[in-house]
Amino acid sequence: MASPGLYSSWPSSTGESFSGSLNIYIEEANPADFSPVLEVPTSSLSINRGIPKPPPLPTNTCKRTNCSQRLTECSVVPKETKDTWDKLFKEGHGADVYIITEDKTFIPANSGVLSIASPVLGNFLQQSKVKNGMRYIKIPGVPSEAAYAFIRFLYSSCYEEEEMKKLVLHLLVLSHSYSVPSLKRVCAHLLEQSWLTTENVIDVLQLARNCDAPRLSFICVRMVVKDFKTISSTEGWKAMKRANPALEQELLESVVEADSRKEERLKKMEEKKVYLQLHEAMEALLHICRDGCRTIGPRDKVLRGSQVACGFPACKGLETLVRHFSSCKTRVPGGCVHCKRMWQLLELHSRMCCEPDSCKVPLCRHFKEKMQQQSKKDETKWKLLVSKVIAAKNALGPFSAQRSGLL
Repeated sequence: MASPGLYSSWPSSTGESFSGSLNIYIEEANPADFSPVLEVPTSSLSINRGIPKPPPLPTNTCKRTNCSQRLTECSVVPKETKDTWDKLFKEGHGADVYIITEDKTFIPANSGVLSIASPVLGNFLQQSKVKNGMRYIKIPGVPSEAAYAFIRFLYSSCYEEEEMKKLVLHLLVLSHSYSVPSLKRVCAHLLEQSWLTTENVIDVLQLARNCDAPRLSFICVRMVVKDFKTISSTEGWKAMKRANPALEQELLESVVEADSRKEERLKKMEEKKVYLQLHEAMEALLHICRDGCRTIGPRDKVLRGSQVACGFPACKGLETLVRHFSSCKTRVPGGCVHCKRMWQLLELHSRMCCEPDSCKVPLCRHFKEKMQQQSKKDETKWKLLVSKVIAAKNALGPFSAQRSGLL
């Protein structure tokens, strides 16, 4: 743990004042026991009191204008109605236009239905010429099964599930080309839920970009970032690399950015973990010096013995550290790593303590006086550390702060 301004000389009386204020039951210290001083908290407290009552439920009265407006905005299409429109399509009732598919198949349809369901088809119908009482429109580039499923959806919004899975890419292209948002939503949803694989995600991504399906495109990019190693070795990636190098560069940048965000997130989590450990150490230090614990505490307190469990996570490690600090022959800051850690914890407590005159933690007032002699740079570093530890303390809730007595 880095600390500013701890390498100046200390008067010999500081060690005596520290040891003289505590009653320490000497036990053999194991160097491995020093690490729990900054161990991760294992529990946190939550607040369930003071929750306000929910507001009363709204009344059932409403103005007639609001009710009538609500009725006009709502609609229910029963299955019978869909079946009726599906039957009209399949039997070709009122057909006045033929849809010509890629393999020269003719699909009869009603121009009024097509014009209302698709404004693009409506424009084509207006420009087409009538021959023998019928109009003719070509839908090229897709199989006849896809064209048939597309026209059927325009009539009744019905489709066969297995047929949709088989033709979903063709139908996505048709929904975009002929401006049918409802069909595009169905296709995008199916692709998002159960169709994407590492082999086809690059192809679907390019299609989603061309068909203006931003959510589907985002899901594809997220999948590429998550499993980049596997996807970058597929044939789809190799083909995209040759045909669309700009997209490859964009995906590579997304992968690098995601890795950077992950590293930054892990770094912040580790920093927060350290601040939480320091907060636990401050609580344990105050607990030992004020109340006493198992084998160490104030001289006017009865020690509870090493077999009694303590509710402070960092208490065990801090006991070992304090015991070492009281008996170390070096004790000079910088001469012993364990003593250096103790000096840092004592100074951190002093900077967080609001009552140095009545505080029972040794050397608290001494460090308060020492603050006046520190450089502005060291003072800034300490203030930043204190603010981070206090933020970690506040994140645990007021119960923990009240228990520690640091408020």
